[in-house]
Amino acid sequence: MKSSWIIFFFPVVFTSCQWMSAQLPNEQELLEEELNKIDWTKVDTYPSVASCDSIFDETARKTCFFDYITAALEENLRVDTLRGTFATLDTLKVLVTIQADAQVSLSLYQLNDSLKQQLKSVDSLLVEKSKKFHELSPATKRGVPVTSQFVLPLVLHKQ
Repeated sequence: MKSSWIIFFFPVVFTSCQWMSAQLPNEQELLEEELNKIDWTKVDTYPSVASCDSIFDETARKTCFFDYITAALEENLRVDTLRGTFATLDTLKVLVTIQADAQVSLSLYQLNDSLKQQLKSVDSLLVEKSKKFHELSPATKRGVPVTSQFVLPLVLHKQ
């Protein structure tokens, strides 16, 4: 009887350890699963300026930032005369790119036929104006600064 217990109990003891051991998940699979969960089209915090940092509501902070950058661009473009350049155009669509290192680049977005003739003058003006935005903080995703882009409609005031 003892030998039959040993024959039965001996294999159970050695194979039961394998049932208890936990399988370690594959690191690459975990990484891919986590990356697939992230929505890369949205940021956790939008770009900001010092005057908007004290606002805690995200939508209000976003509105504050867009109001600031729109007003700053309109003011800069008002100082540089574009009066005679655009007789019929009253709105420019500007693609604003804020890099992770807080560098700003501005370019025209969706060019109209009337705008293609003045492309070089407006584009060089936007490049010059992008250098004036030095106090911006970039958008973040999970605490890491990321590049963000948005289209900003600028209303040209005819003088």
